[in-house]
Amino acid sequence: MRIAIDARELSGQPTGVGRYLWQLLLAWNEMPAARAHEFILCSPEPQPLQGLPNLRISRSHLPRFRGTLWEQFSLPVLVSGANVLFAPGYTGPLVTGVPTVLTIHDVSFSAHPEWFAWREGLRRRLLTRASARRATRILTVSDFSKREIVRQLGVYPDKVEVIYSGVHQIRPTRPLAERSTARDPEPLVLFVGSIFNRRHVPELIGGFAQLTQRHPRARLTIVGDNRTQPRVDLQALVTQTGAAGRIQIREYVTDEELAALYADASAFAFLSDYEGFGFTPLEALAVGVPPVVLDTEVAREIYGPSAAYVPRPEPALIAAALDTVLTDAAERKRILDAVPRLLTRYSWRECAHRTLQVLLACAS
Repeated sequence: MRIAIDARELSGQPTGVGRYLWQLLLAWNEMPAARAHEFILCSPEPQPLQGLPNLRISRSHLPRFRGTLWEQFSLPVLVSGANVLFAPGYTGPLVTGVPTVLTIHDVSFSAHPEWFAWREGLRRRLLTRASARRATRILTVSDFSKREIVRQLGVYPDKVEVIYSGVHQIRPTRPLAERSTARDPEPLVLFVGSIFNRRHVPELIGGFAQLTQRHPRARLTIVGDNRTQPRVDLQALVTQTGAAGRIQIREYVTDEELAALYADASAFAFLSDYEGFGFTPLEALAVGVPPVVLDTEVAREIYGPSAAYVPRPEPALIAAALDTVLTDAAERKRILDAVPRLLTRYSWRECAHRTLQVLLACAS
């Protein structure tokens, strides 16, 4: 079987969709069943990927266009001769000669159009809706997202299959027993993820500033590309807090730097109104860091008892929740004791196995 993949998101500095696809490829590399198939990685430029010695991989590129034009006009040319196309990033070509399996991670652009610039939001809504209706099968990453896809995009429920993502394995830079704890004199609060308005990073900054009144040596590190719309000047907000010396904003870090940050962290903050899944709090839990998250339907589904929940994104409530996970040993224990059972739900091997099954079932 020849499986074509839209692999654009593996280029540059991969974030959500790129990391999702890369983890699937890594898992397929370890699965004997995947070795019987050819995976065709399609992109505008060549993909110099390494670390997949067990997979039969071919690379197909056509640099004539970029973005949506490449997807709609170049990608159909590249997938000619494949048995199925896997489009892991919300949209796919509307005219192509092969069946398409489409992953839609969330539909925030339809549920909350006010979070997007009008042109970008309109493009996403129209193209995702058309792609979803044209796709042979739609994958998504939570029951919450399935309900939203059905409601917002007008597709039948039996066309959408929920396959939970796995947990990215962050390799700690030191044993977990030696990590920062509630007794750390300079506790680190960590945020990791692209910075959207819905993730309330300004409120996190404000809440952390209040936290420093009780923990004057606490630190906050924010890692992520600022994609707010309209754009928020986060550095200006940091300067206004009076705690600028305790707050660091980094657009991107290497895997090694990220592992070091997780190893140093005493708490994790992810105050998102809307997600399809939400990788990074699970990464934190996997290395023993309790997360503080907004109390939303999807957060309850994904994190269950392994989080401290904030009812609203208000700085005072955020500060109180962070203070609790930093100082209340019983609360930390309650959160972390539930982690082993929780994480059994999120396996990249299982995700890859089920995704491959769907691709083979849809292949022509």
